Amino acid sequence: MPALHLSSILRATTIRVILRGALLALPLTAVLATPSESVAAAPASLSVPSLRQPTDDTKHRPRRRARRETRAVAAIHFESPASELELVSDLHQLMMSRVRNGTWGVVVLSLSRNDTLYTVNPDEPLQPASNMKLFTTALALDQFGAAHQFSTDVLRDGTLGADGTLRGNLIIRGDGDPALSKRFITGNGGAMDALAQLVSNAGVKRVTGTLIADASAFDTQRIPEGWQTRYLQSGYAARISALSLNENLVIVRVKPGSGKTGATVTLDPATTLPVASTVRTVAGNGARISAHTTAAGVIQVSGTIGAKAGERGYQLVVEDPTAFCAGAFRRALQARGVTIDGTTAFAATPSSAVKVTGLNSPSIGQMLDVMNGESINHYAELLFRDAGRNASPNSVGSVESANKLLQSFMTTKVGAAPGAVFAADGSGLSVLDKITPRALVQLLSYANKAPWKDAFHTSLPIAGQSELLRHRMRATPAQGNLHAKTGTTNSVISLGGYVTAKNGEMLAFAFIYNGVDRWNAKSTIDAMGATLASFQR
Repeated sequence: MPALHLSSILRATTIRVILRGALLALPLTAVLATPSESVAAAPASLSVPSLRQPTDDTKHRPRRRARRETRAVAAIHFESPASELELVSDLHQLMMSRVRNGTWGVVVLSLSRNDTLYTVNPDEPLQPASNMKLFTTALALDQFGAAHQFSTDVLRDGTLGADGTLRGNLIIRGDGDPALSKRFITGNGGAMDALAQLVSNAGVKRVTGTLIADASAFDTQRIPEGWQTRYLQSGYAARISALSLNENLVIVRVKPGSGKTGATVTLDPATTLPVASTVRTVAGNGARISAHTTAAGVIQVSGTIGAKAGERGYQLVVEDPTAFCAGAFRRALQARGVTIDGTTAFAATPSSAVKVTGLNSPSIGQMLDVMNGESINHYAELLFRDAGRNASPNSVGSVESANKLLQSFMTTKVGAAPGAVFAADGSGLSVLDKITPRALVQLLSYANKAPWKDAFHTSLPIAGQSELLRHRMRATPAQGNLHAKTGTTNSVISLGGYVTAKNGEMLAFAFIYNGVDRWNAKSTIDAMGATLASFQR
């Protein structure tokens, strides 16, 4: 079909619709095509522990409001365009009908016919929220492949005697494994117990030197630029280290004491981080507990717990992940009968060190399924730096090295314009991240032809069926069809991915909204996704 032109629809340069007393305008020159998808701020108070920490706003909203919005989404109105002209008109009207303000960026590309069907602000730099994870996904797959595994290694710098005595130091070296947690490693002791058992099996019984924790695979930046202060005590904004454990979240467990005195406070997993408690046991079965990490690195726990309350658990973001992991490893070694005479130090692994054992991660493909399905920022941040480290001359992972790699990848392989993507982090939580809708669709097009395309596709949630899309676009042609990455922050709603049209064409799309009318924008995006699934020509 020949390219659509402005005169084929109407002569005016702008459609204007007055809706709810607001004048909305979208220039049609930005709409007609030419041929050719985190997290709201959570309260600072502690929550019931969960290592499956949310990153999308839908998990922070009150349940009653969430149910209302789920019902509204289930009843979304969508169109069934039978031509390119109707598709342009229908998508345009959907965008105009509900959203009161903000900025849209939209691109729809037919991968089957290689023609662009619809655009609005295709080259406008916008905040992507968790759609940034699509770029991290592509980088990780391009650098490592879907089958790659990271290895958290234990090494010795000294001689190991026949009696099991290591005369020297024991080293735990981080490899940037984001999955060193109970999410993948089952059992009461978790990842550090599994690693300690491997050390014991290797014959080590006593270490005369120190325990060295090596996190030098990444730079020392724990919090990316552009992360809002109000995010920082939420599980989706955990600190970053090449030696990370349990997604850098610790559970503070509190049990009432035997009398109206103190209470028992422990950490899960057990670690050497210092704890100071002023929790009192009182009558009743309730609990009012608060916990935070002081400037000196002490976990301060205070409040009251009822004598009949039983054990309560509270999730806390760990401020020093390397010390947390090293302390948990030390405790796990002790539990396995391996003693360490010296203290814990933090340094790079000596070149003379010899590997004792190692704990492999799940495959990158498995980790991406979890990362994109549940939108886990921790996985994205570590994988982003892993990719940068793999391509860096000094073999150190950082935002800078990863962003440099991303710029090269996008221009030389994907074919995007220079500067079309800027990454201040790998997850999309930073307010400094910017992408253009066109660059996102170009990435989706490239990924669909890449050797790792299957892993890329299968990592994306499916509308009406799985993960963060399981309640969206139900009872529409998009259900079981559209698969995409969601994105949600306080000022962003996005969705980027693929859908098969009614005539069998595969379409790639980028829907990005920046503004405060997020829930109307979300309903609009769902309606547009269902409309694409109903399209034929």
